[in-house]
Amino acid sequence: MSKYILVTSGVCSSLGKGVASSTIGSLLECHGLKIAMIKCDPYVNVDAGNISPYQHGEVYVTEDGAETDLDLGNFSRFTSVNLTSDNCITIGKVYDQVIKNERAGRYNGRTVQVIPHITDEIKRRILSVGAQSGADVVIVEIGGTVGDIEAIPYLETARQLVHELGKGNSISVHLALVPVITGGELKSKPVQHSVKQLQEAGIQPDILLCRCEVPIDKSLKKKLALFCNVSESSVFTSADVEKSIYELPVLFHKQGLDAEILKKLKFTDLKCNIKPWTQFLAKLNSPEKKVTIGLIGKRDYLDDCIKSVKESLFHAAVTSCNAELEIKKIDSESLERSRDVKSALSGLDGIVIPGNMGNRGFLGLLAAVKYARENKMPYLGIDLGMHLMAIETARSLAKWDDADSTEFIQNTTHPIVSLPEEQAGLSASGLMKLGASEVKIVKGSKLNSIYKKTAVLERHRNKHSVDRRYKETLENFGLTVTASSAADGQIEAFEWNEHPWGIGVQYHPEFVSRPVKPHPLFTAFIQAALEKK
Repeated sequence: MSKYILVTSGVCSSLGKGVASSTIGSLLECHGLKIAMIKCDPYVNVDAGNISPYQHGEVYVTEDGAETDLDLGNFSRFTSVNLTSDNCITIGKVYDQVIKNERAGRYNGRTVQVIPHITDEIKRRILSVGAQSGADVVIVEIGGTVGDIEAIPYLETARQLVHELGKGNSISVHLALVPVITGGELKSKPVQHSVKQLQEAGIQPDILLCRCEVPIDKSLKKKLALFCNVSESSVFTSADVEKSIYELPVLFHKQGLDAEILKKLKFTDLKCNIKPWTQFLAKLNSPEKKVTIGLIGKRDYLDDCIKSVKESLFHAAVTSCNAELEIKKIDSESLERSRDVKSALSGLDGIVIPGNMGNRGFLGLLAAVKYARENKMPYLGIDLGMHLMAIETARSLAKWDDADSTEFIQNTTHPIVSLPEEQAGLSASGLMKLGASEVKIVKGSKLNSIYKKTAVLERHRNKHSVDRRYKETLENFGLTVTASSAADGQIEAFEWNEHPWGIGVQYHPEFVSRPVKPHPLFTAFIQAALEKK
């Protein structure tokens, strides 16, 4: 039977609970355990697909096509687990299922209530992941903050699980803020109040993880242990890292967090291989070169909006190229207004345009694509970044000034990019293509030399695609199709002819990159940028 770690947080949001949960998972894998990860989100949305990335960060897509919270991206990057829709539980999913059950008469006429019906459904989903995965340990991150009204059903479920599973089969890890006030003094009172709220929900934390700017000292640990009813050996610090969140597995391991968790879960005689993380940090701390990449997007986009792309570039730079990565965020709306695009982009070693939606800053993005093509600058376009290659070629070289995407202009005479239904002459429904599907790669192409395969499985999240009716025209002007979908023949990748490295892909390779196993497309791009440098 699987054992369970229930991770909660208090005081305030955005303390790094997802990263802490992921780090615990990575350490347990270093001990040879099989793990599973679950994110319990308190929002009433069924999934993250319709939530603005400005509110909740990027939408991470699993292999089976679930649109999930960005924390699942952290789970994937820190561990080897293959995530599915089952690994993301939203309260919207839970209520939806309970209401369907009620309409189908499955509660035999009983009054449907939060307890036991909602909590039983949450519990069923959590235990199902353990049973189906066969994991030794299931780590359950409970979203939100202790004290939030939205988190109450999850906390009650956690209380029931701790009681039913028994000591040694489940533990509670609580992350809370230790603020530093004027004068440098560390204050423990917020943690004490947070733990008190957790105890009022019926849960006694087994391990305290204190989020603080600096490591906490022995005297403060002793105080927290006394007032929070935990042993001193169960109080740990999640301090600010110097360069990267990937320092955390080593930092937590040095503190003995993994050893304490294993002891409480009654695992014995497990050896730890932390070497992959120490090797990564060795490269991170002693780079041999530096590469500067321009990441181009809308003026107010946040780092979390493109988190997986940034992390994938970082993985490739450090692990594959032993290089220091500098990312320059460039505002496409400023490029749109600029009369001197060259001065804004000339200091870069490569340009990336990630997936995006909406036409704000469109002309600035198009100017960046044109600059990369004409100046032989390494370029990687993902989703919209690939569509822009086709539109720019049609406008600049084929002289179709109105070439566009029907996402932006419906009545263009040259809809280079459109919905697949529009291409087939059907009424547009705008269904999203989601999840992993097979991509066939043309032999002899640059993409073929990168993957060293002619067929790969990649994840998608797109509605629009390049219309195949323009394939011949685009290829006549130097934009070659080098991959297509095995399922429906849609164009999946372009390459610029007579260009050192210019590739656009319809799919999202960033969703499968890991620190110690970078995606080959990002590795090849960083290598090309270093060669240009």
